[in-house]
Amino acid sequence: MSELTPHSARTAGPLSFMKMHGLGNDFVVLDSRGGDAVTTPALARALGDRNRGVGFDQLAEIRDGTDGADITLDFWNSDGTRAGACGNATRCVSAHVMGQKGADKLSLRTTRGKLHAVRRDGVVSVNMGPPVLDWAAIPLARQVDLLHLPLDGDPVAVGMGNPHCVFFVDDLAAVDVAAWGGAVEHDPLFPEATNVEFAQLRADGTIRMRVWERSTGITLACGSGACATAVAAHQRGLTPRAVTMELDGGILHLDWRDDGVWMAGATAHVFTAELTPRFLESLE
Repeated sequence: MSELTPHSARTAGPLSFMKMHGLGNDFVVLDSRGGDAVTTPALARALGDRNRGVGFDQLAEIRDGTDGADITLDFWNSDGTRAGACGNATRCVSAHVMGQKGADKLSLRTTRGKLHAVRRDGVVSVNMGPPVLDWAAIPLARQVDLLHLPLDGDPVAVGMGNPHCVFFVDDLAAVDVAAWGGAVEHDPLFPEATNVEFAQLRADGTIRMRVWERSTGITLACGSGACATAVAAHQRGLTPRAVTMELDGGILHLDWRDDGVWMAGATAHVFTAELTPRFLESLE
């Protein structure tokens, strides 16, 4: 991709972007390596509009690596707010950059710290880092039992660079994810709001999970949510540390190891395109 400059400094020319998805969890990816960051809240909101922009669950911006990392990744929600972590976007970008470099390993700097990705047999795995299991760091509004939150449904709280509230249910098909997830997202227990996962343990030991993402709503998959659900399931004694999970968009493989929660699954680079100068000028 060509060198990009901050949107406010652009006087002419289009802005390139990629559309990617991991299990239907879709992203706009901007590559600003070699220049300054280009994303603003206004640009994120405009691109996130599925009718007037491009549409995405999250936006990821690739920047030059710092502190020994190959690249830096920033994440945005479609409402123009920052996202703390995005596991599927991290896998998609890792696959793209490793392809560029002809490498099977990559290090990434995010708000979670320095993360690592590897590619084996064409499948990209990303270490999303250790789970956050301290109430203040997730964060929660007050100290509570993280394995049994004082909310209807007896959920579990886990941090994965963003807060998660995981409910284990007997019949996932009967859950109104929008109504229940939307209500819990802004519960006072979560001062920064929360992602909400609903998980059903199957007889074969796998998990079926659906997710309500804060600032976004129902998505086909959520990488950090899958990681949080795997951690919660093991803590509750429901699964071993390694578990296979089916989300609306497909299958993820999770493994909570000593160095963090590893996540593997399919990625797709759908297309590369350009935002027109007129579209960009409309955001001025």
